[in-house]
Amino acid sequence: MADLLTADAVREELSGLTDWSGDPTGIGRTVQLGSFPDVIAVVNRVATVAEEIDHHPDIDIRWRTLTFRCVTYSDGGVTHRDIALARRIDEIIRSAA
Repeated sequence: MADLLTADAVREELSGLTDWSGDPTGIGRTVQLGSFPDVIAVVNRVATVAEEIDHHPDIDIRWRTLTFRCVTYSDGGVTHRDIALARRIDEIIRSAA
């Protein structure tokens, strides 16, 4: 079982991420990309990373808009695994822009 982050720790970690918000119950980011194929390409890259690290975000696809939500459900809140995944998602989004 991973250590849950406190509200202060989540706020501190979010300050180092791009456009993420949330609290100890979950963190999320919404991004709009240029086209639907761009969205699917990002989702595919995130899926590959998620499989590699065995930690999977919730992903909502709405045409050119993607919303990611990270929470460690098995632990009941945000852990360092969610922050690490959010950083990887940020890298993927940056490279897609």
